[in-house]
Amino acid sequence: MEIQVLGPLRADVNGVSIVPTAGKPRQILALLAFYPGRVMPVPTLMEEIWGTNMPQSAMTTMQTYILQLRRRLGTAMGPDAPGRAKEVLATRHGGYLLQVPPESVDVHRYEQLVTAGQAAFEEARDEQAADLFRDALALWQGPALVDVRVGPILEIEVMRLEESRLGTVERRIDVDLRLGRHAELIAELTDLIARHPQHEGLHSQAMVALYRSGRQATALDVYRRLRGRLIEELGVEPSPQLQRLHQAMLTVDPALDVACGPRRTSTFNLYAA
Repeated sequence: MEIQVLGPLRADVNGVSIVPTAGKPRQILALLAFYPGRVMPVPTLMEEIWGTNMPQSAMTTMQTYILQLRRRLGTAMGPDAPGRAKEVLATRHGGYLLQVPPESVDVHRYEQLVTAGQAAFEEARDEQAADLFRDALALWQGPALVDVRVGPILEIEVMRLEESRLGTVERRIDVDLRLGRHAELIAELTDLIARHPQHEGLHSQAMVALYRSGRQATALDVYRRLRGRLIEELGVEPSPQLQRLHQAMLTVDPALDVACGPRRTSTFNLYAA
């Protein structure tokens, strides 16, 4: 079985989709996919699909949804695997679990690649870190569970994943800056700061990429516009780190042009202390 949650929900067995068309069974399949090999308690599944408005027939309806999923699973597995559907989508005391290897779910492959990329990043294995982060991000086929109506449990998972995705993009850009790819990053960062107009980390990266590309005035203008936005919308000044980065650009600090220290810390963090 191959399951995709980083984009539209997909779940294929022998090339046959087992994703139901009805909304609530889709939610159940998606939630079980986030925790392969782990029992998902029935109350948690019920909270996901009904929230606080649980019908009196909730338990019976839940069992019906599980039966529908097993039927689709059994059809995809074919007549040579009688009873296997109950082993893959198994009943346990108090809940259900999807007995598939974690690596068959794209979110788990993504998280493994991010962890490996972070380790490479911290050890200054920059080329390897960049490749790992790119491989992780390449697994995304759109917003997580873009075609599933999410309830309170899946909503938390989706928010967590979207934050992780943005953090991974930011870390990958950090590595590319350390590798001297500043000119290549300007278009991407221009788009990112337009979509995340209050994100200081992305703005700092855009400033550094522009500065190292010989566009100091444009880099300073990025800071000016961000500062104006933060003051107008939130009533706050940019962080001390960003202010120090701005000052370093005004004084043409040599540290902006070179990697610093044995672990080659990101430029933004050079001004954290």
